[in-house]
Order: sequence, then C-alpha cells, then structure tokens
Amino acid sequence: MFEFENALDEYMSHLRIERGASPRTAEAYRHDLEGYLAFLDSRDVDSPDRVTREVIVAYEGSLAEEGLAATTVRRRISAVRGYHKFLVREGLAAGNPAEAVDAPRAAERLPDVLSIEEVGRMLDAYIDERPSGLRDRAILEVLYGCGLRASEICGLNLDNLHLDDGFLRVFGKGSKERIVPIAGAAERALRTYLAEGRPTLARGASQGNGADAQAAVFLNQRGGRLGRQSVFNLVRKAGRAINRYDLHPHTLRHSFATHMLKGGADLRVLQEILGHADMSTLQVYTHLDRTHLHEEYAHAHPRDKM
Repeated sequence: MFEFENALDEYMSHLRIERGASPRTAEAYRHDLEGYLAFLDSRDVDSPDRVTREVIVAYEGSLAEEGLAATTVRRRISAVRGYHKFLVREGLAAGNPAEAVDAPRAAERLPDVLSIEEVGRMLDAYIDERPSGLRDRAILEVLYGCGLRASEICGLNLDNLHLDDGFLRVFGKGSKERIVPIAGAAERALRTYLAEGRPTLARGASQGNGADAQAAVFLNQRGGRLGRQSVFNLVRKAGRAINRYDLHPHTLRHSFATHMLKGGADLRVLQEILGHADMSTLQVYTHLDRTHLHEEYAHAHPRDKM
C-alpha cells in the first residue's frame, strides 16, 4: 500500500496547488480516498495496475451495503475516478479502471427555498440598532440580495467593496474571483453597517487580530473576522422568526436564484453571479416554479391566445 499512500499525498498536493481546492474540500477527498484504499487493502490489491473495474464495482457495492445515500456514493466514486485519472497522468498506472464504472443516479431533489413573502417577513422582523445588529442585518440582506455563500460573506474584505459602482469582488470556491452586483436594500444595509456598526466593533480589536481583522468587512464582538459558524447561527436565529427552523445560508442563496429567475433574469447572467462553472448546475432552479412557467407561456405564445 506504500505506493498508493505516496500517490495519495501527491494527489492532495495536486488538488490544493493545481486545482485550487480549499483545505476543507481537499480533506473531504482525502477522507473518501482513505476509505477506498482501506477497501483495496482488504482485497490484497497493493498496486494501481492490480485495480480492475470489478474491484471498483465491488467497492461501490460495499458503500451501498453501508446504507449510504446515492449522492454520497456518487461523490466517493467521483473521488476514485479523479484519483485514478491522476495516477495515469503521472505514469503510475496504465489505465483508469474507474472510468467505466457507473455511479448510482441521484434522485432529483429540489433545493429548499423561501417565498418572497417569507424573506420580507424575516428581514422586517430583524431590527436591532446595536452595532452587531446592524452587522447581522447587512449579512442577511447581502446573503439574499447577492446570492453569496457563507464562506464568501466571511471572506469579504473592505477593498472588495465597490459600492459606488454597484458591485462586490467575491472570491468563491477554488479562490475564483467574480463580480457580483449589489443594489437596493442590500447596499443600504451594508452602507449603514460600515458607517455606524463596524467602527464600534473595530474598536474592540485586540492586538492579536492583526491586519486580517483590519481588512475584513464583517467583524465579531472582539474585532476579529467573523466566522462561518456565526453566520450559520445568525441565519438559524432569523429563520425562527418565520417558523423556518434550521434555516441555512444556502437556502437564502437558492431563494435568490429562484426569485431572480422568476423576475426574468437570464440564466447565463445568473450563472456568472452565482459563480457556477457548469450551466447544468442551474437547471434545478428552472423546475421550481411550474406555475410561473405556464404563465409566461400563456403570455408569450401566439397560438395560446387563439
């Protein structure tokens, strides 16, 4: 297994350095692949060229026997495919036996979204004039108003804000930069926080916070950069005001995408705003409002009027 383990370390470096994977993503891949290598060890498969399609199919079957969801099995098989592709590229294996293995088809699951009315009630219920309250209101408005991820909110720096020009520079998965428009309630809430909330929070900074805290848009009570868990807790708390328990920041992102499409946004423009590399990722949103689809058809199609 020494050969496999060395190759795994090299693959992790490849993911982080060449592919720009975040530490969290790379760690998830390592965890999945360590389980795969343990399976190979149990089958006395000790080198890449001894791995066959049948071995990987047996591994896939073992995952199903564990009762894992189809989405989890798909993710792990995808990790195995990527790993073997890397082995071939580096000359450590003659072929990729995982290439011909079909992962289980995941059942289509539509993302949970809030209605426009629910978003309005949630934001209207969140009124807190303290510095931390102004910060929290700005976070909620920007999560929904710009479709950002929790990690992107936490990673925002002051020099990423171009409010006079109406946009934010956002660094998403793999540190990929994109331009996100900001206007209306989100812009107003952010400006109010920057003028009236952040200066007070910044005064609580300790010497240990350093330059990172000085650069950060959203600060905690100690003047340091706000963490993702704080954003999760904030959204969960805001959700309780409208009886939506366990509300997640990603639900606000899904809601943003759904409401933009319903309002007539172009799918490709939405792709750029959300930072999705693949257009197919957005197809799920087109199934969320069949009523709207039929209304648009009835309004636009000439034969429907006859």
